[in-house]
Amino acid sequence: MTGALLTREEIRRRVDALGPWFHNLDLNGVPTAPSHFLGDYPNVKWRRFSGIIPDRLEGKTVLDLGCNAGFYAMEMKRRGAERVLGLDTDDEYLAQARFAAEVNGLRIEFRKMSAYDVGQLHEKFDLVIFMGVLYHLRHPLLALDLIHEHVAKDLLLFQSMQRGASHVDAVEKNYDFWTTGQFDSAGYPRLHFIEHKYADDPTNWWVPNRACVEAMLRSAGFAIAAHPEEEVYLCKRTERPQIDGPVYPSRSTS
Repeated sequence: MTGALLTREEIRRRVDALGPWFHNLDLNGVPTAPSHFLGDYPNVKWRRFSGIIPDRLEGKTVLDLGCNAGFYAMEMKRRGAERVLGLDTDDEYLAQARFAAEVNGLRIEFRKMSAYDVGQLHEKFDLVIFMGVLYHLRHPLLALDLIHEHVAKDLLLFQSMQRGASHVDAVEKNYDFWTTGQFDSAGYPRLHFIEHKYADDPTNWWVPNRACVEAMLRSAGFAIAAHPEEEVYLCKRTERPQIDGPVYPSRSTS
């Protein structure tokens, strides 16, 4: 039986069996995470920046990297995207995403793949969605470099948890060896390392401040075009300011 033909009770049973859910989705009247600690998440966040994405995406291709249960992938398909591919490393999230797309009658492909392996796709996308992933990676700048090199054709929709100062210092292009005061400023780019856990999550490895997020995006070759929400950026792919790119996997010598 296809998802579109399932009764509400059948959907509820599948939702319970596939839980717990991080995305609160409305599956024909059945919410998947109605008690989410962030509220109606991620829809409550999406409403604050959805206007920066074109209402119609006909002819466009979209990669949702770290798709979780597929909220953003489904939103892009609803806007008419020709092809939407969702990637995640968690089998449970992928099972949720496939079921949610089936219930909603949306044709979306989902694959198990990490941000470090996007070179294996051999495909570039008009829009890459990279929401809520950076701080879960041990090697976050490498992931941004690989996205830039292998899969980003035009736009990057980016979000990261941020902590620390929200103001951004003006930073010089260079400092001599004895100039160290900038490192003590709260508005200097900082990437906080979490050795153990944060918010009970052992996959929270790094938490940047705002200055660090913006500096990392620029360093990876993404020009910030819009900043519609505290943690969200829409970026345009540009040339990287430095020639040193990722060494894994495309430039690995092993």
